[in-house]
Amino acid sequence: MLREVDPVTITFNDANVKAALAAIESDGATLDEKIEMLIEMATGLQKRIKSSQQLEDAVFLYHRGLELCSPDYPLLQARCLSGMGTALRTIPAEGESRLLEAKTAYETALPLLEKYASSEEVAEVHMNIGVVLQGLVPFGKATMQDAIKAYQKAAKVFIGENYPQEFSILQNNIAIAYLSTPLALDGEEMRQAIAIQSFEAALKWVTLTDHPSEYAMLKNNLANALQSFPSTHPIENNLKALAAYDEALKVRTPQNTPIEWANTMSNKANVLFNLPDDVEHPEKGNQNNLMEAKTCYQKAQEVFSQYGQWEQVEIVKKALQDIEVRFGS
Repeated sequence: MLREVDPVTITFNDANVKAALAAIESDGATLDEKIEMLIEMATGLQKRIKSSQQLEDAVFLYHRGLELCSPDYPLLQARCLSGMGTALRTIPAEGESRLLEAKTAYETALPLLEKYASSEEVAEVHMNIGVVLQGLVPFGKATMQDAIKAYQKAAKVFIGENYPQEFSILQNNIAIAYLSTPLALDGEEMRQAIAIQSFEAALKWVTLTDHPSEYAMLKNNLANALQSFPSTHPIENNLKALAAYDEALKVRTPQNTPIEWANTMSNKANVLFNLPDDVEHPEKGNQNNLMEAKTCYQKAQEVFSQYGQWEQVEIVKKALQDIEVRFGS
């Protein structure tokens, strides 16, 4: 993988980029040192993203690094390409053009990395290619099976024992890919079972204390899968899902991760909507759980509105209306 560098704390604009390039070009550093400085600056911009302009500036710096690369620096060329691919796929954009550019950058870097870089660096590119391919599926430019194959190549290196964070992200992405793969009706249960197995495998290696972000992501997504899993024991699955959402909410807060928190609160409300108050006597109804679901939806709606997540706002509004209908019945 790319070596860690201290994040650049300033935000580049066009003038700052030109000044940085001028400083590098006037410096007495060797050519390879200048390329490495460009990579470090671009990587730093990608560490703490505050605007898409930082990503555009990173792409610009990687391009400049590529211009300086000669055939004598194949590894630096590959690192410029792979870094550019990550910046391109992260830039918010409509359509598939940025993703296709990222795919080209990664695929151009890959044979060079396979020849000159570590297996970890190669695996990181396979993982990133999987993300890009997954993003291209809605545009008909890739299939979920393509993405899964890329993730599986990365998984040969990123095993849980040695790389818990990378392993957990891979298993999460593989599970999401399986859940998004259209299958015949008789394959639906197997697809969701594989996804649940992937989430649970990842959770063996990440903990609330050591890997809180990945832990919360996996708990939330595991709960989503459990909630929709076709089973002869839906109440049991919903109870497991509810516990998993509560674990995710130990990490996700409205202060630190507001959108993720609101999504998990909304997901938790979905479970409560269908969960009887007394699981031993479901015929008694679920008025208490409906009230709690209403509270969760309302809190989620406030955050979604605050951050302009209007599609989610409409979904929650509909859910709140359904609760009112349930109360009135």
